[in-house]
Amino acid sequence: MSRSLDGLSRSLGYRFQDPALLQTAVTHRSAGSDNNERLEFLGDAVLGYVIAEWLYTLFPEASEGQLSRLRASLVKKETLAGIARELEIGDYLSLGSGELKSGGFRRDSILADALEAILGGIVLDGGFEACHSSIQRLFTGRVSQLSVSDELKDPKTRLQEYLQSRKLKVPEYEVVDMTGRVHARQFVVECGVAELQQQCTGKGSSRRRAEQAAAECMLAQLEAGSGSE
Repeated sequence: MSRSLDGLSRSLGYRFQDPALLQTAVTHRSAGSDNNERLEFLGDAVLGYVIAEWLYTLFPEASEGQLSRLRASLVKKETLAGIARELEIGDYLSLGSGELKSGGFRRDSILADALEAILGGIVLDGGFEACHSSIQRLFTGRVSQLSVSDELKDPKTRLQEYLQSRKLKVPEYEVVDMTGRVHARQFVVECGVAELQQQCTGKGSSRRRAEQAAAECMLAQLEAGSGSE
C-alpha cells in the first residue's frame, strides 16, 4: 500500500488485508475500467441495511415513514460527501484527466460514491462485521444528533430554527420562474440568507413545495459548510 493510502487507512480506522481493494475503491470510472462502480453498488446496499437496523433499534417508537426519512438524511449524497471530506478522500482519488481538471475531487457525487465503494471494499476484505464497525465509527456523530421530533418538522421550519439559533435573520423566498400550463405548473423559488450571502433554488408543482425544496437545499449547503470548518 502506498503512503497516501496508508494515511487513508488510518483515517478509516481499518487496514485492508488486500490493499488493491482500497485502490479500486478510490478509482473513478474516468481513470479506467478497473474502477469503483461495482464496489459502490455493494457498499450502498450494506450501508443502507446497517443504517436501517441502527435506526430501528435506536427509535423503537418511530413509524416506518419516520425511519425512512431519517435513513434518507444519513445516506443522501450530501451527508456521504461530508464524511468523505472529513476523511480527505478527495486527496486519494484516482481520476481521469478531464475530471481532474474540472475539480472532480471536490464533487459531492464522486466523493459519496468513493465512500460507498470503500465500504464495499471493507465488506469483501474483512466481512460484514468489519464493515458494520466502520459504518458505526463514521456515522456515530451524525446519528447521535438525530431526533424523530426534529425529523417531523418541514425544511422551512428547520432552516428558520437553524438560522435563529445562530442569531441570523430568517431567510427570504422569491418566485423567480413559473412555467407550464395551469394543470402542470412548475415553480422555481429562490431562498436567500442575506447575512451569509448564500442562495439556493428549489422547484415544485406549487409555490409551497418549491419553497420547501429551496429550504432543504439551503440547509444542506449550510450544514455542509459548517461541517468543513
